[in-house]
Amino acid sequence: MKDLKHIHFYEDLLEQTANELVLQEKEAGGVAAGYTCYYVPEVLLNCGKAFSVRLRAPNTGSLDISQYYMSSFICGYTRALFERAFEGGMNYLDFYASSDTCQQMVRVIENIRDLELINNPRFGWGIIDAPLKISPHGNRLYTEQIREHILRPLSEKYGVDVSEEAIRAAVKEHNEMCAIFEEISELRKEDNPRITPREFHILSLISYASPTSRILPYLRETLEDLRTREADAENRWRARVVVVGSELDDYGFSEIMENARCYVAADRYCFGSIPGRQQIPLTEDKPALDQVCRFYLETNQCPRFMSQEKIIQRRDTIRDLVREYKADGIVIEQAKFCDFWGYERTLNTQVLQEEYGIPTLGIDREYVVRGSGQLATRMQAFVESLEIKKLQKGGGTK
Repeated sequence: MKDLKHIHFYEDLLEQTANELVLQEKEAGGVAAGYTCYYVPEVLLNCGKAFSVRLRAPNTGSLDISQYYMSSFICGYTRALFERAFEGGMNYLDFYASSDTCQQMVRVIENIRDLELINNPRFGWGIIDAPLKISPHGNRLYTEQIREHILRPLSEKYGVDVSEEAIRAAVKEHNEMCAIFEEISELRKEDNPRITPREFHILSLISYASPTSRILPYLRETLEDLRTREADAENRWRARVVVVGSELDDYGFSEIMENARCYVAADRYCFGSIPGRQQIPLTEDKPALDQVCRFYLETNQCPRFMSQEKIIQRRDTIRDLVREYKADGIVIEQAKFCDFWGYERTLNTQVLQEEYGIPTLGIDREYVVRGSGQLATRMQAFVESLEIKKLQKGGGTK
């Protein structure tokens, strides 16, 4: 297939955390609000003159400094973020919105604060206490935490408009971007898809890592290109999978899948499109803030929710994605030393295989996966096993 429109521009943007569009928005007076977790509603960080940047550490090399401060038994994502801040790569940030959902990530912001690593006189932060259950009380707690520890500082310290009108305007813009991803996701269901796993991964990442208002025009043009794009005459994909798991912002993972001729039909991982790129419904009879917070809490798929109904719901969601996107199997990936996904991966790899009857591969990986020969070998073996199962079933799966 011909190159997707703007794909090389997106790749260039992903080389830096403070990419070209981020710097343009900063120069225009925007307030850069960094975040790392779905527990922090992305859309609320795009109210008024604020804009969200989901934090990454591209081209991470040595983690020696972060290991000195945080030990080597902490997830590579958190160590990479600390290392990038120590190097001065996050000085563009005005505000850091975090949550106590991951104690390893809390240690990152505590070290950034105590060591004064962000060389920006305006820099501030907010940490929310998120509920462990979805309930009326939990919804109220969550909404109040967002209001007090994120929206209030943005308003009082930076002059960001967080009114009802501003929130609804941010949701409208967010929903336009999500509508683009919903349409592109439908193309992944094609028998011979016209978009590759690597391309979709890049599109998803750049939508999180750039100001929504500035990336939207490019995404619109990319969608127009996809509408008329023709897939290669020969379908080169040997198997289709749903990828599930923890934070994954290295599209080298999708390159490894492509090299094994394995199609990522759906992505249910942090930095993926499910959840995160679905439109937020709003009604006129309730405050927008309450509706947004409820939406994020109810659609959250984090394994930090340990109630039995949420555990079952997460498994059922994966099963439904397998059916909807016509996948042959599941890959559950976990960043090494991620506490929550360590348990989730170990348990669900067995449960989804034995109780749900879906071929499942569980892997743990480093933060940077590009060039991982071990990961490539495991993917190749899994794809071969899926091919054998399809042959045994007469060329298809349930």
